[in-house]
Amino acid sequence: MKTGEAKIINQGLEDEMEVWAYRPCLWKMVLVGVGAVCSGGLLLLLLYWLPEWSVKGTCTHTSMRNAHTLLLRSTDEFRQWFRAKVHVMLAPGRRPFDPLDVQSSSQLPNGDRDCSITALNDEHHGIFAQGQTAEIHYFTHHSTKYYWNDDVQNFEIYKGLEDMKVSCAGIHSENSSGLSKTLQDYRRLFFGENEIAVRVPSLFKLLIKEVLNPFYIFQLFSVILWSAEDYYYYATAIVFMSVISIATSLYTIKRQYVMLHDMVAAHSVVRVSVCRGDKDIEQAMSTELVPGDVIIIPANGMIMPCDAALIHGTCIVNESMLTGESVPVTKTGLPSSGDDGSMIYNMEEHKRHTLFCGTHVIQTRFYAGELVKAVVVRTGFSTEKGQLVHSILYPKPTDFKLYRDAYLFLLCLVGVAGIGFIYTIVLSIMNKVPAKLIALKSLDIITITVPPALPAAMTAGIVYAQRRLKRVGIFCISPQRINMCGQLNLVCFDKTGTLTEDGLDLWGFQRAEHGSFSPPESEACNESLVNSAFVACMASCHSLTKIEGELSGDPLDLKMFSATGWVLEEPTEEETALHNPIMPTVVRPPNQVIPETNQNDPLTENPSCEIGIVRQFPFSSGLQRMSVVVRRLGEKHMNAFMKGAPEVVASLCKEHTVPQSFTETLEVYTRQGFRVIALAHRQLESKLSWHKVQTLSRDLIENNMEFLGLIIMQNKIKQETAGVLRDLHQANIRTLMVTGDNMLTAISVARDCGMIRPHEKVIIADAVSPKDCHPATITWHYTENPAQTAKNNQSVEITLEEDGGVTHHPPHGQSYHFAVSGRAFAVIMEHFPQLVPKLILGATVFARMAPDQKTQLVEVLQSINYTVGMCGDGANDCGALKRAHSGISLSELEASVASPFTSSTSNISCVPNLIREGRAALITSFCVFKFMALYSIIQYLSVCLLYSIPSNLGDFQFLFIDIAIILIIAFTMSLNPAWKELVWRRPPSSLISGPLLFSVLTQILTSLVFQVLAFLLVRQQSWYEKWTPQSDACNVTSFSLPHSLNVTHPHDYKNIRNYENTTLFYVSSFQYLAVAIIFSKGKPFRQPSYKNWPFMLACVGLYTFLFLIMLFPLPAIDSFLEIVCVPHDWRVTLVVIIIVNAVVSFTLETLILDIILWRLVFRDNHHINRGTESRSADAPQTANDRWGPAFLSWLFCRRNKPPRARYMHLALELQDDADWPPRPSTVTYASTPPSHISASL
Repeated sequence: MKTGEAKIINQGLEDEMEVWAYRPCLWKMVLVGVGAVCSGGLLLLLLYWLPEWSVKGTCTHTSMRNAHTLLLRSTDEFRQWFRAKVHVMLAPGRRPFDPLDVQSSSQLPNGDRDCSITALNDEHHGIFAQGQTAEIHYFTHHSTKYYWNDDVQNFEIYKGLEDMKVSCAGIHSENSSGLSKTLQDYRRLFFGENEIAVRVPSLFKLLIKEVLNPFYIFQLFSVILWSAEDYYYYATAIVFMSVISIATSLYTIKRQYVMLHDMVAAHSVVRVSVCRGDKDIEQAMSTELVPGDVIIIPANGMIMPCDAALIHGTCIVNESMLTGESVPVTKTGLPSSGDDGSMIYNMEEHKRHTLFCGTHVIQTRFYAGELVKAVVVRTGFSTEKGQLVHSILYPKPTDFKLYRDAYLFLLCLVGVAGIGFIYTIVLSIMNKVPAKLIALKSLDIITITVPPALPAAMTAGIVYAQRRLKRVGIFCISPQRINMCGQLNLVCFDKTGTLTEDGLDLWGFQRAEHGSFSPPESEACNESLVNSAFVACMASCHSLTKIEGELSGDPLDLKMFSATGWVLEEPTEEETALHNPIMPTVVRPPNQVIPETNQNDPLTENPSCEIGIVRQFPFSSGLQRMSVVVRRLGEKHMNAFMKGAPEVVASLCKEHTVPQSFTETLEVYTRQGFRVIALAHRQLESKLSWHKVQTLSRDLIENNMEFLGLIIMQNKIKQETAGVLRDLHQANIRTLMVTGDNMLTAISVARDCGMIRPHEKVIIADAVSPKDCHPATITWHYTENPAQTAKNNQSVEITLEEDGGVTHHPPHGQSYHFAVSGRAFAVIMEHFPQLVPKLILGATVFARMAPDQKTQLVEVLQSINYTVGMCGDGANDCGALKRAHSGISLSELEASVASPFTSSTSNISCVPNLIREGRAALITSFCVFKFMALYSIIQYLSVCLLYSIPSNLGDFQFLFIDIAIILIIAFTMSLNPAWKELVWRRPPSSLISGPLLFSVLTQILTSLVFQVLAFLLVRQQSWYEKWTPQSDACNVTSFSLPHSLNVTHPHDYKNIRNYENTTLFYVSSFQYLAVAIIFSKGKPFRQPSYKNWPFMLACVGLYTFLFLIMLFPLPAIDSFLEIVCVPHDWRVTLVVIIIVNAVVSFTLETLILDIILWRLVFRDNHHINRGTESRSADAPQTANDRWGPAFLSWLFCRRNKPPRARYMHLALELQDDADWPPRPSTVTYASTPPSHISASL
């Protein structure tokens, strides 16, 4: 391998990184040391902030095998740099699953836990001295260890037993007896202790990390500079603010670490029974477990300390920590034979046989004399819970345009400061100012231009928004994402439990007899049906269990079982021990009143109604079905019952048993929004024994079934759903449904809740994978013709908006929506990548979506520049909630820790609340940023003008401006609550946008003009002279005082007291207040400022005080602020200048920007969005005014400006595409990459 060549680790995964190898370079380290000394340690700070410079500055390239230091860079859009040190350990093998020879393994000590985290030392030399040992190179990054592999010439992660690519049968045959103590110790060298170690850093470490933030370093520089200028007061104030800020930050970070540590540590260390060989069992701490260990699950359950594959017995598990669903799940043993047994073990595919770390095993069921055993698959951070904690400990940085633009804006301010720095030096040299004072004044201009209080002021708005969200029951663990919520233009909703109620009600059922459907029925507990196979299937085909005497399980199963009126009885531990075979769970009718036998029903040959559930095949979202094997009391043969998605169940049944009207009947129900479950039955061969059934593959049982009929469940839409979706639609926020339910049911619910309006077309994209020689295809089915109503005369459009918005009108007269199934989505992603953006742009319903597909959909939407929100109930939505710009969970269970926001109300009314608060917080951030920028520039202009005479603002003038005006205003202007409703406009996402730049630049120019005007006017007054302590412009007679007295006073280089200083102090003070009021905007995103009483009180108080000291001077205040006395006429003139300044500023911001320019230029003609009626009414006016927008668009370089977002580009392209959407009953083939070819069916 070439030296300096980059390697890729975690290829194709979310945390993929590039790696470069380095070794220390002596001469570079010497140079850096010299530079650090010469720069007073600033170079070390720079290298601390920039790890890539640190490595490149002190090391040189080397081969990866001999690396001492690694430089890592993430390959995502953030391109983050990290530094890692390579360690070496000694081990008797190179990989954790290598076989150990007895001689070398005997040298391993018991419980050697330090080898994996230390470099070579004498102790380890002693341990491995007699055996053949290997040097293992590894490094740790984000709590994950990466080991060097000579075979692949790269670093790799050892996750667990899955690395061996072992089959399910292989786990039974090779790993069911457990590991020896020696082998366990050896594997622990690689996997470390089985713990999810959330180390709570000490306060000192957190303090050092916080203080070394560039912001605090700049503050330290400012404080030192101000202290050198004897400006102790503001320096003290900034130090006080910084201490409070640091203390608050440390408290918050420490508390989060402690909470996470407590959450993880509560059940992470337990005592477990570990198998050593076939019969030996010993007690051990869970921290000692390694992949391959076999543990015994006690009968009364436990909290799982690791991920483990169940090999013997059955467990009832509460997985709410991972899935957000508090429904107990039945876990069965890993298949050991047949096709299922030959499959390579995969945690995702075999999750119904896997016990996950952190989940609660409630009960176990087992064979007589046999124990419930599980093989440890993963430990520590590799477990599912470990990955969840890892994502919290090391989140991806928040990428938001506001923050990137803020840095650019600060760089611009630094550039302005640089100009002032040079200007100050040149001017001071010309005025022969002492060198020390030149240095202080030139550095001071930097602290004036870049305000140290900016971050604290910016954070205030987010903190206030977080408190307001908490009041309405929305809790936030990532405050920076609140601003992102203000930019959401698309929200994905889960269906069940989010848009609709959690529970399902049994509407009715329709049995199938002799190949046709009987009329719908509603009472399953009817005595005439007790002996029917249909009711037997309803009563037995479920995964219900009794916990503390109460039936518990999936809500659908509970509803279905309770509808039969049957009773479920489970064996006790004593009963299980008495029988050699498994003592089954029994279901029976509540009484033994048996109706007459139905000769046509195979289950009615025997009068007994008790049914024992011999084996369960749990529900699989991948297979979309579950089944059970049962035996009726007294019968020699067994029966299999199955329930699941109707399409799946029908495909596994004998064709003649499925009614011919199956498709039409199913469509009737699903169109009405019902959830439909199909049932099937099969009589098994009588030669099958109980134990034989335990080893049978489900594929052998789940075929040749007889179709029994349909159960129709009603899933009611939540009361708040329709209103919320209507509000979002009116606010031009696109809504999608992403569900695991049936396609037609999802479309029906989408219509019922208003996501799809009655007159809009729905096009189902049905994609099929390539088969034999046929390419992949998409068939476009139009579900129904749009309803032709009077309302359809209005033009309907797909609304796509950015920064105030552009609306795209489809080429056809009516709007359309695509509906895509999970299977079709996978095919289209793989075989039709060129169609994905087009399809996503018009798709509204995504049905039968797997959890990872939901995450994939969010990523695709983000790739075309949507700002995506995701709202789900926490069940199977964790990945999507975490990946979205703003994920909000309606579940308060532990799984919701992955979501930035959690709502205590279990309906989607939290979504508009969150968006409103996000918009308010975003506008507040803009207001505060603009105000702080203007404050810096106004003060910068004042100081630059005063430097020219030469003079400056006094310490107490600075103090009054910085604390009494700026801090009070900046912290109170953030208190405006959010506007009470969502509006169609969205706040701008960028500081570098036309409206904001126009606003800031015009206010800067206005401030400059009026300051220069006041500065020049005061020097033109008849009473003006160079001020001296003897000057008294307020008293006309004092002008006769001889000026020669001035020469007796030594020259004051600071020269604070003078007429220019007083004039600019008054003018600039009112300018701060004027821009604060102008920038503190209310409607349409925030409540009006007059409702923010602290802000209004501050403004009125400051205005009153300033007018009072200006018009009615008080000697004590004048002396404190170092203001000189000026004639009353000049004070009145200043009032006029101040009022005119305020009027001009208000006119530019409110009349010119908010009304004229926004409507004519920056809105991008958004007035066409409001529908045909408004367009028709405004047509003459639009025609008359067309020259105005055209001229202004040309003036502001916005003529024919293309939209910035990819989805808007695409929308404009589709306007001119006559072939989109595809016409009804056409097929698109995957054979032509750039475009699609459609052929009529």
